[in-house]
Amino acid sequence: LGVIMSTFIVGTLTYYALQIVGIHLSYLYALLFGALISPTDPIAVLSILRKVGVPKGIETLITGESLFNDGVGVVVFSVILTLLGAGHGAEGESGGAMAVAQLFAQEAIGGIIFGMAIGLIAYYLLKSIDEYSVEILITLSLVTGGYALASHLHTSGPLAMVVAGIFIGNQGRLFAMSERTREHIDTFWEVVDEILNMILFVLIGLEVIIVNFDSKSLIIAILAIPLVLLGRFISVSLPISLMRLRKTFLPYTIRMMVWGGLRGGISIALALSLPAGEERDLIIKLTYAVVVFSILVQGLTIGKVAAKIPTERIE
Repeated sequence: LGVIMSTFIVGTLTYYALQIVGIHLSYLYALLFGALISPTDPIAVLSILRKVGVPKGIETLITGESLFNDGVGVVVFSVILTLLGAGHGAEGESGGAMAVAQLFAQEAIGGIIFGMAIGLIAYYLLKSIDEYSVEILITLSLVTGGYALASHLHTSGPLAMVVAGIFIGNQGRLFAMSERTREHIDTFWEVVDEILNMILFVLIGLEVIIVNFDSKSLIIAILAIPLVLLGRFISVSLPISLMRLRKTFLPYTIRMMVWGGLRGGISIALALSLPAGEERDLIIKLTYAVVVFSILVQGLTIGKVAAKIPTERIE
């Protein structure tokens, strides 16, 4: 829900902000920017929050949100990109709305069901073997083969992998892996994560070289930063305010989730995947500005923000 809200809020604000400064970007492309900038990357934030001593509940909220944010964000991005490729609405509003609902259901629900299915298969394979080297290969096959098969079936690969990963990370770790296997699998995937992040940010650096930031583009890119933060604030505070009717949240939850919602690799990767054109160049500039601000400013100050939380509240 938060990703969808953020997509429409950020997309709408970006659309009208660009109109004000004299730049035309279609509403669907503005929504596309909203979709790719909504997923969060909490890895760096969580290590900082643990050092400060923020309650486990905040860590769980940020981690859990980011898991499904990535999957849902990619689904929404794919749906909007498909609409752009199909001419967005040539069959009329009702037909277009039905097509959007059908495509979203196929990607999202199909991805969840497929993820549960392959997660269950991997679980039984892991349970039948007690050899960590083979079990590592099973998890690797689950990710690579499962993602490829999900894409072939026109379901969401990222969402399927999230569901399968949660299943293996909980049931699989408890009932299908030995302690030795758990240690080796954790180490393997930590290394893979570091390598892939390194490759991604090298590609980001290479892409920056060919992005032309003139004065007008710089102003527009900087303008996107408060719009994204505002969208983040609304998409976080509204659901939490509603859930407070039934559940108790710490007073500073919204503040920590808004400022701790860093944007990272997934946003850049989606922006770089867009087809060549003026819209792609503009969206890349907006995305780079938000991600750089997110990493350098939010990432470097989140510890200070968390440290200002009264000690008695943490306890």
